[in-house]
Amino acid sequence: MPSKTSINDKAADSLAASNGMKQMAAGEFKAKCLEAMAEVAKTGQPLLVTKRGEPFVEIGPPRKAKKGKKNSFIGRLEGVMEIVGDPDDLIKPVFPLEDYDMLK
Repeated sequence: MPSKTSINDKAADSLAASNGMKQMAAGEFKAKCLEAMAEVAKTGQPLLVTKRGEPFVEIGPPRKAKKGKKNSFIGRLEGVMEIVGDPDDLIKPVFPLEDYDMLK
């Protein structure tokens, strides 16, 4: 009777083979983490990390950002929101400065 680990190893191997990705044990990944991530980024091929023969996590290349679009906070709502009225009203005090007690 085959052991449970060998069945899981075969399942992980078949999963990795069907997806065309490399496979690495979690202990080995821990020791070679930066090297493995650099290879994934360079080749674009995902890596399947297994724990006790079972698929644990898939490491993939970064998603491509859209050209011309920056991931900036400034301007993120451009075209989504519109300021109606005078934009200077947003920074002017609501009441005249003479009405504030702390300035007297």
